[in-house]
Amino acid sequence: MSEFNYFNYFTEIEEYFWRKRGAHLLVSPLDWAIVETWQKSGIPLPAVLKGIDRAFESYSRSRRAAGGREMKSLAYCVDSVIDAATEAQEAAAGAGPSENGSRPARSGSDAFSRDELRNYFARNSAKLLAAAKNNSAPSPDLAVRFEDAAKRLAELAPIVDSPAALDLEDLERRLTILEEKLTAALHAAATEDLLLEVRRELDRQLAPYRRKMSAAQLAQLDRQYIQKRLFEHFAVPRLSLFYLT
Repeated sequence: MSEFNYFNYFTEIEEYFWRKRGAHLLVSPLDWAIVETWQKSGIPLPAVLKGIDRAFESYSRSRRAAGGREMKSLAYCVDSVIDAATEAQEAAAGAGPSENGSRPARSGSDAFSRDELRNYFARNSAKLLAAAKNNSAPSPDLAVRFEDAAKRLAELAPIVDSPAALDLEDLERRLTILEEKLTAALHAAATEDLLLEVRRELDRQLAPYRRKMSAAQLAQLDRQYIQKRLFEHFAVPRLSLFYLT
């Protein structure tokens, strides 16, 4: 696991959680939002996996496990993952730069083929144009935002087709900027009823775990969850290379 692919962060965690549970079940929107908070906090994958291991060990000794109930969410792992990340950070203090952090030490130009990138951008451009068409009447300003994002994706084609080595970190920065602009546009276009529905949904899912999380963790999770649900509601694709897999 020490040489994990930076862009496979989500799928590595998802598959590891599946294996620990012993069942290949869909990970909930809440779980994906939690993984995003770990990724954006720069928590290395090995620390996340160690935290998941510890959470399962703790859960196996709990009353819930004794009653035959399975761990249903990564929310139960939050404290253990934070503890494992803190330990990893303390252990690395004074040890110099590490090649196994949450970011790759190099560009990782071999992480994806050029064909994979071209297809990924093409799929997302098509989805953005479809979303623009669906919103052209109810929200023309939002439709323009979607069309502009599709145009920006098309402008990345020369970078992918260049004979020079691919710099995936630079591509990711460009895609992050596009996602941030789309997120702002979706928030502005979302009705109060929609935002209220999403927040109620989050509160219901978080209820069993809220006491285990700090205010900062809850605030970050709130942002990630709302972003994910808004993208889904408006049928807009996530653009980050994390979602290419």
